[in-house]
Amino acid sequence: MTLNIDTALLKKFEAGIDPAHPEKSVIPARILGYGEISTVFELNYAGQEGIAYKRMPIFDNRPQVEHYTVIYNEYNEILLTTGIDVPEYGSASIVTDKGDIVFFVVQKKLVPESLGNKIIHIAADDSINQLVLNVLKNLKRIWDFNGRDSGIKIGIDGQISNWAVKNFNPERPVITEGTELLYIDTSTPLLRKQGREMLESELLLKSTPSFLRWVVKWFFLQEVLDRYYDFRLVVIDLIANFYKEGRPDLIPQLIERANGFFDGEAKQYRLTPIALKEIEAYYKNDAFIWKLFQKLRRFDRFLKTKIFMGQYPYILPEIIKR
Repeated sequence: MTLNIDTALLKKFEAGIDPAHPEKSVIPARILGYGEISTVFELNYAGQEGIAYKRMPIFDNRPQVEHYTVIYNEYNEILLTTGIDVPEYGSASIVTDKGDIVFFVVQKKLVPESLGNKIIHIAADDSINQLVLNVLKNLKRIWDFNGRDSGIKIGIDGQISNWAVKNFNPERPVITEGTELLYIDTSTPLLRKQGREMLESELLLKSTPSFLRWVVKWFFLQEVLDRYYDFRLVVIDLIANFYKEGRPDLIPQLIERANGFFDGEAKQYRLTPIALKEIEAYYKNDAFIWKLFQKLRRFDRFLKTKIFMGQYPYILPEIIKR
């Protein structure tokens, strides 16, 4: 399909948006899913069927938008060259009547049941193990690419919710070695050239209170970014995420599967086997970081809307169970 990105419609949507209750906006938005930073939604409007949006009101000027657009497209293109498929994608930006810049990441909408974090609740354990193995094979493609002497490296957030199964049939949720995946979380283009981060990472902090951004930047930002360039940490993050997704019972067998992969197909990377205590410790730390981040965002919203009686521009996720 060709994505029908209607910038005039997006400007109208933005003019009448209710970030606290997006479903009550002038052009209603239906939430499809929440990430740690952004919210995915579709517009209840003719011609917008099959399109998913991520709204990013984080840019201060046109050069920032133009730079982000370049690296966003480059990141998607590199993923495709590595053999990792992504949904049909695009982007758009609008300037509101107040002069604010709002950027929209656009993707073809997927069948909700095809997302990895949905599949792990309906498929048999054998299929879930195969799904994770297929994810590991895709992740290896990233580090095969990074191992080239090109001066370019990419990172990835390999959590199970960031993968979808092509042509998934929820009536027959069977995953095989030949099952093809899509990687969907491309709105944070993790791209480094000659060791320099191409993403203006501080933009990710725009939705935290300004007087606390230095704390988050100093203690957490670099740690969170660096993990996505470390093969072993990405796999640990993938497995630890099963706590959040409500399937901790699978973690021991997933560790065994990952260690077998390290010792087999990924042997060239000499990755140290993962232990259960690492997964437990990692998840506690990760949960603390993201709980703090979300609390700061909610505090910022409270200040702006209740104390200063202004507007808060971000659509925040619901309380995320961990």
